[in-house]
Amino acid sequence: MQDEKFDAIVVGAGPAGISAAITMARAGLQVVVLEKGEKPGAKNVMGGILYRHNLEEVVGEAWQEAPVERPMIEEQRWFMTKTAALRLLGHKNFRHREHPNSFSVLRARFDPWYASKAEELGAFVINETVVESLIVRDGPAGERKVVGVTTGREGDLFADVVIVCEGIGLGMRLLERAGLKRPIRANQAAIAVKEVMSLDPGTIEERFNCEPGEGCAVECFGDSTFGKAGFMFIYTNKDTLSVGGGVLVSDYSGGVVTARDVGRVDHGLISPNELLEHFKNHAAIKPLLKGAETVEYLAKMIPEAGYRAMPKLYGNGYLVCGDAAMMANPVHREGSNLAMASGRMAGETVIQAKELGDFSEQTLVRYKGRIDNSWIAKDMKKYDGAVPLLEENPNMLGKYPELLDRALDEFFRVDGVSKWEKQNKILGMFAKEGGRRMLWDTVKAAWTMK
Repeated sequence: MQDEKFDAIVVGAGPAGISAAITMARAGLQVVVLEKGEKPGAKNVMGGILYRHNLEEVVGEAWQEAPVERPMIEEQRWFMTKTAALRLLGHKNFRHREHPNSFSVLRARFDPWYASKAEELGAFVINETVVESLIVRDGPAGERKVVGVTTGREGDLFADVVIVCEGIGLGMRLLERAGLKRPIRANQAAIAVKEVMSLDPGTIEERFNCEPGEGCAVECFGDSTFGKAGFMFIYTNKDTLSVGGGVLVSDYSGGVVTARDVGRVDHGLISPNELLEHFKNHAAIKPLLKGAETVEYLAKMIPEAGYRAMPKLYGNGYLVCGDAAMMANPVHREGSNLAMASGRMAGETVIQAKELGDFSEQTLVRYKGRIDNSWIAKDMKKYDGAVPLLEENPNMLGKYPELLDRALDEFFRVDGVSKWEKQNKILGMFAKEGGRRMLWDTVKAAWTMK
């Protein structure tokens, strides 16, 4: 395949890359997808929730064939202290039995199936191929243009456009080396860790109050992450649990983020593995995991920086999608849906560029227009300040949940004290220990999330 020119090269066979490949291959374009793992999904990591709507936009009714785990019927949000779990939000939605909104997935099962849909349409998926650099050349007018990629296995490959979908590890390095993006800061990314733990399906359903085949998502804030900006989770699969979570890289170190940070950061407050073990051993979590055996351990860097940290999404001969474009919504723990949607939009833009015979940024800027006019940009702008808010106001995930925990302990305790006295005690507790600062922090949170 060396020296052959394609219409498009896609770097990364994750949700963004395969969505782009399917979209372009369906239109008859020659597409090659380069994946560093031995197969799609072998190197890909996410918490484990996939949204039907975005998958259906790409593959249509074929979404029903996807090797998903369980439809998510119930969503729970817990605030945790060292001695309690406050289940502040829960929603068991039986509509999702007939019309599922989301599923738990295991990428090692889902990604090969998804990639096969691109191959069925004529795309080439080449595994075990690391893209070492973007090939950038000067055009006749002096403009710089991406014309292909350098790989260790396949040599140099050329295309009219390169779509970078390789996450914030390799994807970021490719853009940085080509001078197309600045390095991200340690407070703009999180290191997430995850264990897949085997457990009998019947036990899963009993412990999480699920009907056979149905699933539950539990997400925990506060002491689950030592009060840091981040969250931990348990997602139920068919016969396993996905258990994990993460906090900002800056909670471990203050340096520049690199892919080498993943899995080995141990010089800060805690290590990623210690974070996971702390969560697994909380009194509210430990019984849910009893008897479960770890069968897989994964770690990955994920974007957490918001709209203003997004790189330039387009240029002469290239587009950027998914995690590589810093597309993530940490408030709603969304990432795969932004990846799929951005990949599809990138593919649609390349189809137009092919029709026009123009792969300059004057044409590829239409991709940014698609993003800006979609829910992606709107959601990312809406929550742009969410992570800095939590990072700069540690009381929100530390002191305030503990204060609420003590208030509820007082409220539910039967100890011969009248309810009037209890009410006054609780109000006095909030006034003394929370005060104006708590009120102001609440207003700031409401303004940020407006």
